[in-house]
Amino acid sequence: MKLIKDQSFGGERPLFGLEDTRLEGITVTEGESGIKCCRNIEADGCRFIGKYPWWHVDGFLITNCYFAPGSRSAIWYSNDMVMKDCVIDAPKFFREMSGLTLENVVMNDADETFWKVKGLKARNLTLHDGTYPFMFCEDVDIDGLVSDSKYVFQYVKNVTLRNARIVTKDSFWETENVTVYDSVLDGEYLGWHSKNLRLVRCHIAGEQPLCYAEDLVLEDCTFDPACDRAFEDSALHAEIKGSITNIKNPRTGIIRADAVGSVTLDSYLRAPGDCKIEIR
Repeated sequence: MKLIKDQSFGGERPLFGLEDTRLEGITVTEGESGIKCCRNIEADGCRFIGKYPWWHVDGFLITNCYFAPGSRSAIWYSNDMVMKDCVIDAPKFFREMSGLTLENVVMNDADETFWKVKGLKARNLTLHDGTYPFMFCEDVDIDGLVSDSKYVFQYVKNVTLRNARIVTKDSFWETENVTVYDSVLDGEYLGWHSKNLRLVRCHIAGEQPLCYAEDLVLEDCTFDPACDRAFEDSALHAEIKGSITNIKNPRTGIIRADAVGSVTLDSYLRAPGDCKIEIR
């Protein structure tokens, strides 16, 4: 494998077409498309300043690197990538990709990142700020996520999420086949219009959670006292530990809890309107 070490590159497409190359301690400065149409590339201890630095790259490893705010839209249309121990301060990362593995990555501007990624595996991922991360992703497995970005996990399919702490709004909308284990989900309007959403040992906070859902399953979940108007127009099977403040117009299924503050059944209850609510 060819080695390029301790150099700076600027302008347009300075490293176009590289193959079988290791980059150590390089800096890609102002300009665009620094590493484009490349394959089998390793980068360690590098800095990326200019925009679009990794496009149309197949088979690459990025470790201990830094992406500055100007390196927006950095990694698109690329496949089979591993990234470890990196800090990203730029938005709009990771789009139109397949085979993406991340470990110990911090993203400080997660705006519109992870769009249309298929086959995402992540361990110890941190997202700050921004909107709509993970739009239209499929086949996702994440263990260890901390996020305060808004509108996370919209229109995703086949997702497994473990040990997450998410503070957000309108999360997990229009999802299909999503399972979340041992996580804190804090934000308004969780899981609306979802299909086959399963929450296991999760703590749920925020107004009007889990409405308009099909085949919703909760196992040993807890609810913050401020949660109200839960489950409207949903078909569900819910096993709740402790109490839930308010349940509103669940369409069908069963809800079991240790205590229920109140139940609202009004003229907006949709057929069949036969959900059972049981107090243990």
